[in-house]
Amino acid sequence: MMATVPGGEELSLAERAYRAIRDRLVMLEIRPGAPINEEQLAQSLGVGRTPVREALKRLQYERMITTYPRRGTFATDVNITDLAHISEVRQELEPLAAAQAARRATATDRAALTALHQELDGAGASGQHPAELMHLDLQVHRAIYAATHNPYLEDTLVRHDNLATRIWCLFVDRLSDMAGHVEEHGPLIEAIVAGDPDRAARLARSHVEGFERAVRAAI
Repeated sequence: MMATVPGGEELSLAERAYRAIRDRLVMLEIRPGAPINEEQLAQSLGVGRTPVREALKRLQYERMITTYPRRGTFATDVNITDLAHISEVRQELEPLAAAQAARRATATDRAALTALHQELDGAGASGQHPAELMHLDLQVHRAIYAATHNPYLEDTLVRHDNLATRIWCLFVDRLSDMAGHVEEHGPLIEAIVAGDPDRAARLARSHVEGFERAVRAAI
């Protein structure tokens, strides 16, 4: 049995389980420190335990879960001291990704980014729930990374953005302008679609720096 996502990409059961569990962890639907129950996850996803087990192996490598001998498997804690380390990586790689996306984005990439831009335009005005804004933020980042057409850069940034988003979600109730932060992606998308790598890189760096400042101010 295979699942299909937009673009015609077919996903194995293990990949589908991985993406679903990953996003539950990222959005804190599985809370930091919570035990991970393979059987419950398999039932909720409608798959067997083998795909779930394969997904959990990947998530452990990505620092989303951790396993303790004789205790079990748990969602990793969200540690604010990790913010500086994560931001250090993203401040270098996010501008690179934005610039490469501006250079390499295909017509399909640009159409996908333009559609996300239209969603962003209505995000603040419609008063979307913070969780919906966070999901939109993730979609934009992942679309930009995909547009680099560099799978190594994409994988690295997806992992770090996931970890950053967990921190963001932990403090979302204290953040004063969540919609404004997400809407910042509008000019970035415009620069990528216009094929302006220098402007895209500047905006990406500013966005990452603003994210870290906003979280630190909320602590």
